[in-house]
Amino acid sequence: MTTPAYPMTRATGCPFDPPPQLRELQAEEPLTKVNIFGKDAWLVTRYDDQRTLLADPRLSSDVRQPGYPSPTGEPPRKDGVGIGFILMDDPEHARLRRMVTAPFMIKRIEAMRAGVQQIVDGLIDDLLAGPNPVDLVEAFALPVPSLVICRLLGVPYADHDFFQQNSKNLIRMSAAPEERAAAHGNLATYLDNLVGEKLENPADDLLSGLTERVKAGELTRQDAAGMGVLLLLAGHETTANMIALGTLALLEHPDQLAVLRETDDPKVVAGAVEELLRYLNITHNGRRRAVLEDIELHGHVLKAGDGVILPNDIGNRDPSVFADPDALDLSRDARRHVAFGFGVHQCLGQPLARLELQVVYSTLYRRIPTLRRAVGLEEIPFKHDGAVYGVYSLPVTW
Repeated sequence: MTTPAYPMTRATGCPFDPPPQLRELQAEEPLTKVNIFGKDAWLVTRYDDQRTLLADPRLSSDVRQPGYPSPTGEPPRKDGVGIGFILMDDPEHARLRRMVTAPFMIKRIEAMRAGVQQIVDGLIDDLLAGPNPVDLVEAFALPVPSLVICRLLGVPYADHDFFQQNSKNLIRMSAAPEERAAAHGNLATYLDNLVGEKLENPADDLLSGLTERVKAGELTRQDAAGMGVLLLLAGHETTANMIALGTLALLEHPDQLAVLRETDDPKVVAGAVEELLRYLNITHNGRRRAVLEDIELHGHVLKAGDGVILPNDIGNRDPSVFADPDALDLSRDARRHVAFGFGVHQCLGQPLARLELQVVYSTLYRRIPTLRRAVGLEEIPFKHDGAVYGVYSLPVTW
C-alpha cells in the first residue's frame, strides 16, 4: 500500500488553520506513516506525544542520521560543513549553542526594548509619511527584525536586499537542490567575509564575540560564519512572517484586534503574543527527527533509522490541551504552546522574537487605528511553498 503524502496544503478560505487532514489524523491516527521528500516517516500529531518525543534523547536532530526527513537532494557532508548547530546533537550542539547563548538571555534582550521601540516608531513614521496603500511586508514587517538582528550581529543593514533574497531561496521548499545550495553558499561567503573583517577590527556585536572564540581556538572561522548564517536567517525571516501574518489574522478578527489597540497593559500584550504564536505556527512543515534507538508509542515501534515529523501547527491546536483550539482568543493562557519547540533544541532566539512582537503588536495598531486590508483576502499570496509560512505581500491602507 502506498504511504500517503504528508499533508501541507491549507484549506481554501482558512489560511490560518493547519491542513484539515492533520486534524483528522490527530483525532483518529495520532501516530501514522506519511511520505515527505520521497521518504517515509512517522507523523506525530498530538501535543503530549510531541513534547515527550522532543525531549527524548533517542531522537536525533542531526540531519546526517539515516532516515532523517531532509528536503535536500543529497545528504550533508559527514564532517558537518554546511549545517548549523540546530541540526546537530549534543555534545556538539550544546558546545556551539553556549557560544551564542549570552546575547539572547532575557535580561540582555530586555535591555534592547527601547532600541526596538525606536526602530518600530521610526518605520511607522515612514509609513504614515509615505504612499497609501503600501505593502506592509516590504515597508514594515521585514525591516523591523532585519534592522534588529543586523544591529545585534554586526551586519550592515545596507546589504538587506542580498541576504533577504538568498534567505528566501534557501527556505523555499520548491527550490531545486542546486538553487538552495547556491543561496547557502552566497550567505556563507558573505558571513565569512564579515567574520574576516571583524577578526581585524572587532566591534561590540555578536559576530565580533564569535571572532574572539576563533582567536582562542574554540571555533573555526568556517563555524563562526555558519553560525552567523543561521542567526541572520532565523533572526529576520521568522519574525517578519509573524508580524505580517499576525497583523492579517488580527484584521480578520476585529474583536481581538481591539484588545491590543485599546490596552496599555504589558501583561495583556505579552499574553496576546503567546496566543498569536500558538494560533499561527509559521514553522508549518514540522520539526523533523531521526530515531536512534527503538521507541514504543501507541502500540507502534519507531525503529532506529526511521524518520519522525512533529508538526507544531497541529500540536498547538490539540483540543485536549487548548479549549476551542481553532479560535483566536487573546485572553487565553497559551504559554504552553510549542511554537518554539521543546527540549534542548527549543528556539535560542525566542526572547528576542517575543520582545519584537510585543513592541510591534502594542504599537502599530494604536498608532494606525484604521489600518485595514487594501485588497481582498483571496488576493493575498500565502507562502504555501516555504519552510516558514506567511504572506509574500500584504497591501494595507488606513
